[in-house]
Amino acid sequence: MISSKTRLLLATPLLALALATTSACSSENTDCNVVEGKCTVTFDRGVNAKAEVLGVNAEFVSATDTAATLKIGGQQITVPLEGEEASGEFNVRVQSITQEQVIVVISAN
Repeated sequence: MISSKTRLLLATPLLALALATTSACSSENTDCNVVEGKCTVTFDRGVNAKAEVLGVNAEFVSATDTAATLKIGGQQITVPLEGEEASGEFNVRVQSITQEQVIVVISAN
């Protein structure tokens, strides 16, 4: 039988991991999902959409049918659809562009 002290010792790292995962991405007018160190962010178009992802601010600026312009940590970059660009310590990939949303994946280099 596992003692309550042992359960607490086992549960603490799992709780810390869960909190770190949920706090790795906070957002305004976006949907954030963190999986294996990559944050998938769905930016709503036509609103002030921004998120804090892996400790850096990410903001949607504009998009065409073939590219999205974002500010990552204050640095503005344009990323082609299904292409990838580096911005400081992060890689940014545009997964999808629709009339309503732009989906990007942000990961650490």
